Amino acid sequence: MSLTRRLIVCLDVDGGRVVKGTRFVGLRDMGDPVELATRYEAEGADEIVFLDISATHEGRGTTLELARRTAERLFIPLTIGGGIDSVEAMSAALRAGADKVGVNSAAVRRPQLITEGAARFGSQCVVASIDAKREGDGWRVYVAGGRTRTELDAVEWARECARLGAGEILLTSVDCDGARDGYDLALTSAVAHAVNVPVIASGGAGNAAHVRAALVEGRADAALVAGILHDGTTTVRALKDAMRAAGIPVREVAA
Repeated sequence: MSLTRRLIVCLDVDGGRVVKGTRFVGLRDMGDPVELATRYEAEGADEIVFLDISATHEGRGTTLELARRTAERLFIPLTIGGGIDSVEAMSAALRAGADKVGVNSAAVRRPQLITEGAARFGSQCVVASIDAKREGDGWRVYVAGGRTRTELDAVEWARECARLGAGEILLTSVDCDGARDGYDLALTSAVAHAVNVPVIASGGAGNAAHVRAALVEGRADAALVAGILHDGTTTVRALKDAMRAAGIPVREVAA
């Protein structure tokens, strides 16, 4: 039997509200995170990712009280990221109700954080979040909410994250984020070929065809969507129906 492909909804949170921009800038208020998370679960979302997008930039931890209120309402898996910079911060997020924690900037600064988290909580709890921007023939890793360039090659860094113990790669194209022209399929495919852990494609979903392409041509295990749901362009249910119609195995949801 084929493994089901997941449709994951991302809630970028800033100041206690869900926001969405284009290429990580021009943020617009999209609503209350608790309300949106519960609505998307009811529509059939397989997982929710809660990212406190300004935590690292502002030098603070993630907003755990808001994450806790979100987790209390959900039965599907919840990933919390943003400002997770220590095993203690991971533990706090998991205690707040997260099933997984996303690490990005802190893991770039100190890669051993991935190994420490995997050793304490299990690899399945540690998601390596990678923001990548095309540079020449490859992709460069960016941190601090896409603000700061590093010297890391995105494909090599993904391979290293998996080796260190990350159970999953959340891969966002900074170039495609919010543009709704489709995911960076070359980036997604390159990383999917390089690692032996699930890859979540992120950045660029504009319609159901883009989701299908990420899962088929991009070889991703899951597709992450945000803005097209928040503004009502489409729904989780419609995207899942389109995935099913394209022959992609999906989790069934009660009508």
